[in-house]
This record gives sequence, structure tokens and C-alpha cells, in this order.
Amino acid sequence: MFIKSIVLDGFKSYGQRTEITGFDEQFNAITGLNGSGKSNILDAICFVLGITNLTHVRAASLQDLIFKSGQGGVNKATVSITFDNTNKSQCPPGFECYSEIVITRQVVMGGKNKYLMNGTNVPNKKVQDLFCSIQLNVNNPHFLIMQGKITKVLNMKPPEV
Repeated sequence: MFIKSIVLDGFKSYGQRTEITGFDEQFNAITGLNGSGKSNILDAICFVLGITNLTHVRAASLQDLIFKSGQGGVNKATVSITFDNTNKSQCPPGFECYSEIVITRQVVMGGKNKYLMNGTNVPNKKVQDLFCSIQLNVNNPHFLIMQGKITKVLNMKPPEV
């Protein structure tokens, strides 16, 4: 399973619907000028994957993830990730018949948020169970290594990692 596309709408610096495609199955790099939204793409991925520590996505509350914190006329943030699920040896149990899995997370002003899986409203736990079934844990302390911390991690001994 790998990311096929990401759609951001009202999420952080992405006030209008933006679709990002062209992901590779094995390696991807996000490049661009300072302030162009590169870090917010990673934040969006973590948001959909269910990160619980909002400081990792540079926010104090879920409302901070909404474009201009709701002041720009946008009252919700929605991120959808489409996963390619064609490799049946790597697909989550129960999803063998799906060639794609679309996970969406939305937060509205006031902090209420919801998850959708292939368009169906589901509890957060169902999404977390899906990711755990493929050994993906966004809340692992080394899941995402922020800019400026990579040297520290590279210098760690195996037991420290």
C-alpha cells in the first residue's frame, strides 16, 4: 500500500482544494521554495494518519489546522489520502477486494472532527486499526523526523532508536 494522491481543502496554507499526485511506490521527495507549503503536506499526511500530538504538526489545537484558523472564510479542513492497494500481499486484512483505499479526515470550527473510509463515516479506531494492520504507527516517536532533528537521530545507537 502506498500513497497515490492527497487532496487538501482548507488545511493550513491550502485554502482552496489542492490535489497532489505523482507519488512513487518507494521514494518521494517534496521540494519547493520557502513558505510554499512543503511541511504542510507532511502535516496533512500525519493528520489523516491520526497523529495525537499536535505539536508534531505545529498546532496547538485542531482548529489551528483550518486555513487561517477560520478567519479566511473557510470553516473546515479536509484531507483525503488515496492509497494504492493493488499489491495484495501488502494490503490490510479485509481490504483485499479494493484496488484503492481512501481515508479522509475533516475538522470543523470548534474542533469537531470525523473520519471517512472509502466515503463511509467510521470511528477513529477503525482507521487506526487499518494502519496498525500494516505496521504503520504515526504516534511512534521516530515516525516523523522534523527538520533539524535528523542529525540527532542519525547519531543514535540502535537501542536508542
